[in-house]
Amino acid sequence: MRSNIIVSLAAVALAGAAGGCATIVAKSSQTITVSSVPDGAAVSIANAAGVAVHSGNTPMTVTLKKGRGYFKPEHYAVRINKDGFQPHQFTIDGAINGWYFGNIIFGGLIGMLAVDPATGAMYTLKPGTVQAVLTSIKVSHNHGEQSLTVMLIEDVPEEFRDQLVPLASN
Repeated sequence: MRSNIIVSLAAVALAGAAGGCATIVAKSSQTITVSSVPDGAAVSIANAAGVAVHSGNTPMTVTLKKGRGYFKPEHYAVRINKDGFQPHQFTIDGAINGWYFGNIIFGGLIGMLAVDPATGAMYTLKPGTVQAVLTSIKVSHNHGEQSLTVMLIEDVPEEFRDQLVPLASN
């Protein structure tokens, strides 16, 4: 009976010493869902360094790392495009996970200062779900009438960009 208690206490002490509280409760990566209305939009996700980490079409589920180094949360830029629709861009940012403070009780200094910051488990990516409602770009041709439409170059569909004419600057 007494040896069972000692073994149980040793296991709890080892778990506390080997991992941080957030590492025990959470992982160093997180699943994010990306969707759009309508479906089938192209998605590209780049990390804080500008490196593309995922691409695909909506709806999709991706697993992203929560940290990018010791005490550094990761940040992602999500770009959603579909021909005939205005593109959308979102950011996903790492924020401190509440379980990180459980180290005060469970993980101790090793969890708080070494394990959780090194693994990225101390962060939660927000938002956990990205949904874009795409707005249609209406291109109309009124024969005989002249019109002017002003829009950002990023909002011009790829197939029309070669038809753009630069304006002379003064």
